[in-house]
Amino acid sequence: MDSGFAGAMTRPQTRLSRDALVLGAMALALAALSALWMFQGLGAGNRGFILGLRGGKLAALIAVAVAVGMSTVLFQTVAANRVLTPSIMGFDALYVLLQTGLVVVLGSAGFTGLPPAGKFLSEMAVMTALAGLLFGTLLLRGARDLPRMILTGVILGVLFRSISGFLGRILDPNEFAVVQSVSFASFNRVDVTLLPWAGAVTALAVALAWRLSPRLDVLALGRDPAVSLGLRHRATVLAVLALVAVLVSVSTALVGPVAFFGLIVAGLAHGLMRTARHAVLLPAAGLSAAILLVGGQWLFERLLGQAATLSVVVEFAGGLFFLYLLLRGRIR
Repeated sequence: MDSGFAGAMTRPQTRLSRDALVLGAMALALAALSALWMFQGLGAGNRGFILGLRGGKLAALIAVAVAVGMSTVLFQTVAANRVLTPSIMGFDALYVLLQTGLVVVLGSAGFTGLPPAGKFLSEMAVMTALAGLLFGTLLLRGARDLPRMILTGVILGVLFRSISGFLGRILDPNEFAVVQSVSFASFNRVDVTLLPWAGAVTALAVALAWRLSPRLDVLALGRDPAVSLGLRHRATVLAVLALVAVLVSVSTALVGPVAFFGLIVAGLAHGLMRTARHAVLLPAAGLSAAILLVGGQWLFERLLGQAATLSVVVEFAGGLFFLYLLLRGRIR
């Protein structure tokens, strides 16, 4: 009896040790890639200037990676399945629609003349409000009907993209070029002027998500079990959706919309950690995304000489992974 109890006590400790070991190894891998990114090919010229440019881009890539990875895990927990992502459900399309509407109303000169920080913060506030209204209602009412929820989310995404496309057709070529520049992801075009605000917002969202991790573990059990355990289900879902909207705004503001990158890193986090604890899954998703993004950008930029584009490869691989999940039926 005593040996069985001791074995039951050691199993959680062994799992915690394994989780800490894997997360530590991922952090070391990211540190090594970051050092390689910063110091490879550093000549004897103006090192301070070069390191400043590289450091700003590295920080932006890590911020984007953390935002995409954690927002996907959070959204999948709320949606109670492993296929849906914020992009698939139309979050990115909503952001592009906001950008297109600003260009239509203000013109290209007015759009580019907006203060970056004010524009970023106001867009984030609008995104959070619209996401809570649209997707909060969708998830709260349709969580028990997964096919209808997926179909509705996809239709909303198509609707937002169609409206953006229609508005783009009435713009002149110069204004349309501005819209196009924010409609596609580019890891080479990072707006480092937004980095202080984006970094602060991301850090705050990560801290709040970390504090919510015990509630997220309960939320992942399903609506009825969570309510029976005393969780305020509706308030928790809306709070998580607000965090998702904020993190999606950060990533799209810095590099543009990415459709399937979050699906890849969330799948990696679940596969590597093999646990449902969000205190482990969230940092694992952020570290996986950062490793892929920094390592991939270093590969395509430094070794391949921009012979290919990382965003295209990521979207292609993510699309294949999405089809794999659907064909295998692994949606929960």
